[in-house]
Formats: sequence, C-alpha cells, structure tokens
Amino acid sequence: MTEKGGRQMSEQENTAKRQRETANGRTASDRRVKFMVTSAIMTALLCVLGPLSLPIGPVPVSLTNLVIYLMLYILDWKRGTAAYLLYLLIGLVGLPVFSGFTGGAAKLVGPTGGYLIGFIPMTILIGLFVDRHADKKIACIIVMEAATWIAYLLGTAWLAVSAHMTFSAALAAGVIPFIAEDLAKMILAAILGPVLRSRLERFRQI
Repeated sequence: MTEKGGRQMSEQENTAKRQRETANGRTASDRRVKFMVTSAIMTALLCVLGPLSLPIGPVPVSLTNLVIYLMLYILDWKRGTAAYLLYLLIGLVGLPVFSGFTGGAAKLVGPTGGYLIGFIPMTILIGLFVDRHADKKIACIIVMEAATWIAYLLGTAWLAVSAHMTFSAALAAGVIPFIAEDLAKMILAAILGPVLRSRLERFRQI
C-alpha cells in the first residue's frame, strides 16, 4: 500500500470516527431531552390531580398515590421518580400542587410531610418491580402494598412528632382509615396499568 493510500484510509477512518461520535452525542442529547419531556408530562398530571383531596382528618384522601402507581406503568422507574421529585420541588417553592391546593415548605414539615417524603422510596421500589413484571397483577399489588407501607411508616412517625401524638394514635389517624381505599387504588392500577402501558408504548419509547 502506498503512503498516499495509507493517508487516505487514515483520513477516512478519522472521518467515520468523528461521524460516529457526533451521532452518539446527538443520541445521548436526544435521550436527555426525551427523559425530561416525558417526566415533565407526568409531573404536570401530578400537579393537576394531586391537589384534589377529601379532608377527613389530619391526613386527607388524595389521588397522589394513585397517579404514582399508574405513572410507573407508563414510565420507567427513573423517569417516574424524576417526575415525582419535580412535583415535590414545584410544591416546595409554593405552588398549590399538594392536597387541598396547598404548597410551600410548611407542607413538607407539617403533619402529612412524612407521607410525601415516603412516596420517594415507594416510587423507586414499585417502579423497579413494574419495569420487569408489569403483567403480573397479583405480584404488582403485593409490591405496591409493601412499598406503600414505607410511606405509611415514615408518614406515621412524622405525624406523631409534628402533631404530638403517640405512634399508635398517628397510625390510627393517618393509615388505618386509608388501607382499604389504597388497596382499591392498587388493584385499579394493576388492572389499568398494563393497558395504559400497552396503549402508550410509543410514549414509553420517547
């Protein structure tokens, strides 16, 4: 092979390498944009439905956890968690997106703040399982129930502290009245979730 031919091949290889690097950079950038867009859409849904609640005591009946359950069928666990964290941030800066159309840091340190924080590990655990086993309804319900108890326990502990209640009294006020209702939400999510996941498959691939 002549020296000139060798230089031409080297230049072609360098050009091809640069093109691959550019394409990879664009792909990574596209993925980041799609991650942000799909997470933001689910955050918007949380912001619309999260404030809707029925006050029945120190802890209201809320749609927030139902939206989270369904969201994790539509998105993967990373985007679902990002969507919920963004929702928390929006509420933290004062926009009325929490239950009862409230917002601000006072909500997170108030009686229900522990439940809002407890939804973070709950979202991660449910999302990780649903990503792999979305079609296993009974198993998903069991995992949703178990993960929700993390939010229950964190919320109960904080309710007891903030409202100067015993742990058992806080459990009776903030968890026991909601167990059946939340189980119904989990069953609904396990039934509707796979349907939404299938119908919105293109959205998941965005």
